[in-house]
Amino acid sequence: MAYMWITGLILFLIQILILLVPECSAKVPAIIVFGDSSVDSGNNNFISTIAKSNFAPYGRDFPGGSATGRFCNGRLPPDFLSQAFGLKPAIPAYLDPMYNILDLATGVCFASAGSGYDNATADVLGVIPLWQELENYKDYQRRMKAYLGAKKAKEIITEALYIMSLGTNDFLENYYTIPGRRSQFTIQQYQDFLIGLAEDFVKKLYALGARKLSLTGLSPMGCLPLERATNFMHPNSCVKEYNDLALEFNGKLNQLVAKLNDELPGMKVLFANPYDLLLQLITAPSQYGFENAEVGCCGSGTFEMGIICNRDHPLTCTDADKYVFWDAFHLTDRTNQIISAYLFKDLKSKFL
Repeated sequence: MAYMWITGLILFLIQILILLVPECSAKVPAIIVFGDSSVDSGNNNFISTIAKSNFAPYGRDFPGGSATGRFCNGRLPPDFLSQAFGLKPAIPAYLDPMYNILDLATGVCFASAGSGYDNATADVLGVIPLWQELENYKDYQRRMKAYLGAKKAKEIITEALYIMSLGTNDFLENYYTIPGRRSQFTIQQYQDFLIGLAEDFVKKLYALGARKLSLTGLSPMGCLPLERATNFMHPNSCVKEYNDLALEFNGKLNQLVAKLNDELPGMKVLFANPYDLLLQLITAPSQYGFENAEVGCCGSGTFEMGIICNRDHPLTCTDADKYVFWDAFHLTDRTNQIISAYLFKDLKSKFL
């Protein structure tokens, strides 16, 4: 057992060293992010919604120990990827007034926790829908051109890496929770509906100048602590139906990526698939130096997230690095590091 732990720790350290080596000659001048809580660096702080995390213990392991609005104890994958590309170590939220357009020129996040491809998903918690994320991006482009000039702004917009990470909420927060979409679509039809929305969004990004895109697939969402805790048929086990759905949807996303690469001249789209690696972390955590992959660090780790995950909970763990999950729905800083290092290898190969 000790040998397996040490081997896993060595592999983890190698991955992190790869991730932290700066790419000074990077051809990626900026990281531009769209999506949900997996990548939201704090936009929800500035809208009226309960889907917030700008309070302790969130952010306790973030540089400076501040709760930025990231649903994590530390940093998110785009932050690590930005650093790996030789850019800044944390990507600011577009709506945060603390940052000016110069701060946002090398990376900006438009994502909103609780959002999805489907506008109806954003309505559940009153967050920023994907169409509004795009409108905010258009505003960002206008500001960039005004500040840097049309030529320099166009260069950054064209060479930037765009990251999209969303979809889980469409199924778990919307389709399987709210009856509206289930009355309109079978689960297969709903997947196709979402794929159509994803395709439309990417084509709009392309028309606005984007040429490098990483489209992130779903994780094994049936293994989220919240889903395991509410799996009454097989207590504390992963929900096979949800994992199978994630695999099926990822297959459709992969097909979409091939189609987009074929149809959009000059566009490079990468399907970033975290499913297999995250499933390995969950099923064999000790191989990566983790001690717990069934519950989150915050509180009991079974249902706490957002406002229910607060600083006064006596059960919150002292060392989040031992946990795959930070709360009942989101990953720890360390898990995000490992996944980012894994994804960076393909991103580097594709876009550098």
